[in-house]
Amino acid sequence: MRNGDFEENEENPKGEELEKAQVIEKIGQVVPHNAKHLIHCLTIIGQVEGHYILPPQNKTTKYEHIMPALVAIEQDRSIEGLVIILNTVGGDVEAGLAIAELIAGMKTPTVSIVVGGGHSIGVPLAVSAKRSFIVPSATMTIHPVRMNGLVLGVPQTLSYFEKMQDRIVNFVTRNSHISEERFRELLLRTGELVMDVGTVLDGEEAVREGLIDRLGGLSEAIECLYELIEGADEKYPDKGNQKR
Repeated sequence: MRNGDFEENEENPKGEELEKAQVIEKIGQVVPHNAKHLIHCLTIIGQVEGHYILPPQNKTTKYEHIMPALVAIEQDRSIEGLVIILNTVGGDVEAGLAIAELIAGMKTPTVSIVVGGGHSIGVPLAVSAKRSFIVPSATMTIHPVRMNGLVLGVPQTLSYFEKMQDRIVNFVTRNSHISEERFRELLLRTGELVMDVGTVLDGEEAVREGLIDRLGGLSEAIECLYELIEGADEKYPDKGNQKR
């Protein structure tokens, strides 16, 4: 071993462990190999960072890291499922929605679980998986699109906000069991949030509203993912010439 490099072979298990540790430290991802099915764990935590770099003290999830990771997972025949763990305050709307669209378009079986919080743009991210879970103590904040900085008070600005909001509403209602009318009602509710409009839902309320599929923890989410994997067709069949 030299210059901090490590060999990737069976004779160097310490090198493999070091590689796993470095992957976890850098992007919070790990692929367990000794399991019933080979699944990938993807974390979306802190604030979703978009086109602008956030201050270094902020805990962020960078969309330029998540997007290629999703492409790699979808292509990898050995990865049978994806579990997405969310604890996010929200963040960049377009970046979050772009990640959510990629997840929703995957053939790989996907399950999301909200722990802590799945606020703002975290709502589309949570419902983008084929099955969604939330723990009882978690919360989800639903509120209208907001923008920082200079905003021009012209009709075009209001039209832009309305179209952006429609994109989010359409995605959420298309990928969950909540109706558009009810979601917009929660979106514009007054009297619950200080200095804002919107609604905060705990785990049971999110399930009751149809926003999240099930109430449960990690074991329930993993078991559901196993069921999806066992009931799914092969991700990318190639006329039987190659096995996973």
